Amino acid sequence: MIRHFIALILSCFALTACSDNPWNNPYPKNETKNNIRYTSFFSQPKTFDPAKSYSNDETIIIGQIYEPPLQYHLLKRPYTLVPLTASKLPEIQYLSSTGKILPKDATDDQVAYTIYTVSIKPGIYYQPHPAFTRDAKGKYLYHHLAFSELKHYKELSDFKNLGTRELIAQDYVYEIKRLAAPSVNSPIFGLMSTKILGLDAYSKQLTQATNSRPRNDFLDLRNYPLSGAQELDRYRYRIIIKGKYPQFLYWLSMPFFSPIPWEVDYFYSLLRKEQNNINFDWYPVGTGAYYLTDNNPNRKIVLEKNPFFHSEFFPSEGSANDIASGYLKNAGKRLPFIDKAIFTLEKESIPRWNKFLQGYYDQSAISSDSFDQAIQIDSKGNPILTPRLKTMGVYLQTSVALSMSYLGFNMLDPVVGGQSERARKLRQAISIAVDFDEYISLFLNGRGIPAQGPIPPGIFGYLPGEVGINPYVYKWQNNMPKHLPIEFARQLMREAGYQNGIDPKTGDPLILNYDVTTTSGPEDKALLDWMREQFSKIGIELNIRATEYNRFQEKVRTGQTQIFLWAWIADYPDPENFLFLLYGPNRKVVSGGENAANYNNPEYNKLFDQMKNLPNSPERQAIINKMLAIVRLDSPWVWGVNPKNFVLSQVWNQPSKISDISYNTLKYQQIDPSLRFRLQILWNKKVIWPLLVLILLGLLIMLPVVIRYRQKERQSIKD
Repeated sequence: MIRHFIALILSCFALTACSDNPWNNPYPKNETKNNIRYTSFFSQPKTFDPAKSYSNDETIIIGQIYEPPLQYHLLKRPYTLVPLTASKLPEIQYLSSTGKILPKDATDDQVAYTIYTVSIKPGIYYQPHPAFTRDAKGKYLYHHLAFSELKHYKELSDFKNLGTRELIAQDYVYEIKRLAAPSVNSPIFGLMSTKILGLDAYSKQLTQATNSRPRNDFLDLRNYPLSGAQELDRYRYRIIIKGKYPQFLYWLSMPFFSPIPWEVDYFYSLLRKEQNNINFDWYPVGTGAYYLTDNNPNRKIVLEKNPFFHSEFFPSEGSANDIASGYLKNAGKRLPFIDKAIFTLEKESIPRWNKFLQGYYDQSAISSDSFDQAIQIDSKGNPILTPRLKTMGVYLQTSVALSMSYLGFNMLDPVVGGQSERARKLRQAISIAVDFDEYISLFLNGRGIPAQGPIPPGIFGYLPGEVGINPYVYKWQNNMPKHLPIEFARQLMREAGYQNGIDPKTGDPLILNYDVTTTSGPEDKALLDWMREQFSKIGIELNIRATEYNRFQEKVRTGQTQIFLWAWIADYPDPENFLFLLYGPNRKVVSGGENAANYNNPEYNKLFDQMKNLPNSPERQAIINKMLAIVRLDSPWVWGVNPKNFVLSQVWNQPSKISDISYNTLKYQQIDPSLRFRLQILWNKKVIWPLLVLILLGLLIMLPVVIRYRQKERQSIKD
């Protein structure tokens, strides 16, 4: 028996010496030696259809696969549009209501239509896909499958023959038409139907055509012309916009305006008859640097380099800071650098963080649970890495996100809404009482800055320093904004008629309703308790009305809220995309727009109309300044927080500039897999001494038993 224990110990040593692969590596043996990027996702995607998806989690994947005509320059700030598949920026032409061509400086009231003519580069090809496969006679191989044959295809990989074809202008027009298709239900159709000529009527036409044909019968959008989107020739198309809408250029960099080939739409329509999941939602088809090869949203998503990807090179233009940061190290090199990207589902933050520390993820965000392990605050209040991460060679990148969260007041509410002096002072008092500086410290680990208005840093119109503060909540002191004392809020409450927070109508403390969605977790409870405490500082009792997400959305949509928590992430880097959130005609209750507070100030609306189509200029800034003065006075929001992004990258992950607005940045990433593998072994050394201790303890425990057993054996032999 003792010999068996010794053999077990020796076998343990043998097992630990037989491989150079880290013993806790979650990936196949030696896979991390390859040019593969590893990262994680925590929310299961719902669709990868570029006409339907409006989620950041999904766009991380979609942006690597689909290519709209334009993209943002990786390095230039302010964010600058450059051609992607387009050969140049679109040609823009203004027309009068009679079709007369107008000069570039034509005023808004003169312009009836704007024509965007897009020219695309020849020689761009789609990823491999069975929809493009033809036989020797040029006939599509899989476009004529009998219904009895469809049951043999359960996964896209069941189709063994793959093909490709060149990107053409018709594909972009086809996708614009899909925005109006009733079967697609695009989230931007409502907005685009007011912009793209004829799109609203086109949707009605497609609905009628769909209802008049058999279920699942293919609706070929090529047979239905759209006046606002027209193919001019093989490589040119045009889009006609009603009036002036210069922000439309930004939309041409978004996945909604990516190309969709009719062959793939037809191919997926056939497979719908078999009721399987082979469709645009799960199997995207694009011309981008990567294509989807494994889609298991419950486990992992794999992107591989598109073998037909067109020529694209790392940008050579950049600032002195970009050069100093090493961002231009790869200038002029052909993209993409990485062969494959594996996204692993990690719902819990702690396992995700531990795998980053072990070297199994190349980049990581920082959750609240792991913040203290990653970040320290220096004497100047700046975030720095902990000694452990510095030793590992990890580097930190930060940026202020092009987004904001805020408390909204329903301006239709009889207590907190309206333009009366009483209601305005009440909102101003609450704006001072709710201390978002404290919120950032307590709940965001300092990862944010208090918002001073609706425009975040990085967007034209935002002014730093003293000129940019909200004077109704802050004062400028010691070269920084300082929150006004709570006594200012109490004085405003008295002026509003709520002495010590008492409602004069009831003689009791004023009760206000706070609508919010929660997960009922401990962090939610702490946040809600904190929010109650903020209101109690001025004598207001806060009634929490927590609901599930869909019910909350319905209450906002129908104006059944009083005070609510909301957020906005930039669609494009223009002040119009934030200032329109307070534009009267966009009121949620009135028009279903994004003005969730239902704010409506005629002077603000007038200034918005003047500002929205102007180029960035001193004139535009002057108008924006007037608009900010109006909304700061009216206080339809408690301006809340502009969050900060904190991104940690491993030493083998070469620096690349953070972009808060670009979607297709994987192609710029570069790693050193050999360095990664060496460090994974170093950081995950096999620790076998606990096993040896257990074995020795077992030996010690068993030894008396063995001795006693042997003694009995000898005694029985003697007897």
